[in-house]
Amino acid sequence: MPQQALQPVPLLDLSREFALIRNEVMAAIEAVCASQRFVLGPEVVQFEHSAAAACEVPYAVGCASGTDALWLALAALNIGPGDYVITTPFSFFATVSSILRVGATPLLADIDEKTFNISPVAVAEVAEEHGDIAAVMPVHLYGQCADFDALSTLVPMYGFKLIEDAAQAFGARFNGIPAGALGDAAAFSFYPTKNLSAFGDAGLLTTRDAAVDDHARILRAHGMRTRYFHEEVGWNSRLDTIQAAVLEVKLRRVAAGNQRRRELAALYNELFTAAGLSSGVVLPYVDPRVEHVFHQYVIRAPRRDELRNFLIQNKIGCEVFYPLPLHLQESLASLGYKKGDFPVAEKAAAEVLALPMFPELREDEVETVVEAVRRFYA
Repeated sequence: MPQQALQPVPLLDLSREFALIRNEVMAAIEAVCASQRFVLGPEVVQFEHSAAAACEVPYAVGCASGTDALWLALAALNIGPGDYVITTPFSFFATVSSILRVGATPLLADIDEKTFNISPVAVAEVAEEHGDIAAVMPVHLYGQCADFDALSTLVPMYGFKLIEDAAQAFGARFNGIPAGALGDAAAFSFYPTKNLSAFGDAGLLTTRDAAVDDHARILRAHGMRTRYFHEEVGWNSRLDTIQAAVLEVKLRRVAAGNQRRRELAALYNELFTAAGLSSGVVLPYVDPRVEHVFHQYVIRAPRRDELRNFLIQNKIGCEVFYPLPLHLQESLASLGYKKGDFPVAEKAAAEVLALPMFPELREDEVETVVEAVRRFYA
């Protein structure tokens, strides 16, 4: 007998969230339209205060995107030409491009095989080799914080700043401390796919340092403290008021959404194990010190590309984050790295596969995804 056809499952369906918040978010947008204060209006100030409280820091600076937030964090810490910044080869392009944008030189360090986050051992090796390191930028990949215990122990040895690329980790915690409060500064993205998402591009810098906060506010507005008087060359990276209003509404739901993501991840784990797949498919590892927010639920899969094609053919959402490590990107060839330099990252790039994950995902849809994977390997 032929197997029953699988029902489609989306990788992400934002329309389900919108259906739940439509009235509240449209009222917030209408209030901005009525005020006609579209750039750095009062809703921006309110969201900055709310986000700072959520991250348990005194300062938060809204900006135009997560990429700009990374640039602001570096620039506000006075990192620029002649400085070295260590980061991971296994991340979105903006992690490295932001370093280049401030004129600094990226140095890459391989990742931990279990968490996919930057390896503190590899960071120490790179720091030892190069000596004068201005900053280390760990990425909290897929919603799991990097190992800040180990990274923090390196700071007194090498004197660098720690900048969190927390683009995928709003609400995550390490040893009870929120992402955004672990380093000298942190950058968040509110791109529409994120756990806390805007209706377009938006970003945020967080810090405990008043000087960094002040510098970032000047930089995001063309280097101005007083209108038309430019203290330095900044950029136009202001958070628009409509996005802030949307984010304020969604911020009230993000903790519950993150908890639901953890519940769905646990269900995936349970079903994969019951199906006898956990010996071949490697399920996500969660560091016991971390409160994971599962921006993505990512497995390591044998014959990954074949599995991906099978899922796509059966209308099961999936994606590879990321298929080509940064050191092998054509545009970054000038960094001087080659294939084989970061074997753990390269192996991850060949094996990782993200499966559907969002708070409104139904449990029967999780069952369908696992059944589809089971059929492929059967």
